[in-house]
Amino acid sequence: MPILTVQNLSDLKVKVEEGQTLLKAIQALGADWMHACGGKGRCTTCRIIVTQGLEHFGPLTDSELRYRSNGRLKDNERLTCQCTLADGDAFGNVPEQTKLPHMNYSG
Repeated sequence: MPILTVQNLSDLKVKVEEGQTLLKAIQALGADWMHACGGKGRCTTCRIIVTQGLEHFGPLTDSELRYRSNGRLKDNERLTCQCTLADGDAFGNVPEQTKLPHMNYSG
């Protein structure tokens, strides 16, 4: 089972089941993660900055392609409500703009 490590969230280790979005896997651990639209791919508040393992993610969704084409999603960012981990581990960070005030972030 692939593992996502959120480096600036105390190296939180998230096991991602096949076909499960990263957001669902994070929520299953009980961790809070910004997602203003409710995980429907209608905003970019749930994005993650991928620092390693981008090649292990599933293909970009229509929502991600739309945000990428209009400059709201960088090449090293994915929407946690849309993306899956297909075949390997990955590392990432919560962007500064979407950090929640009650969470303890490092770095």
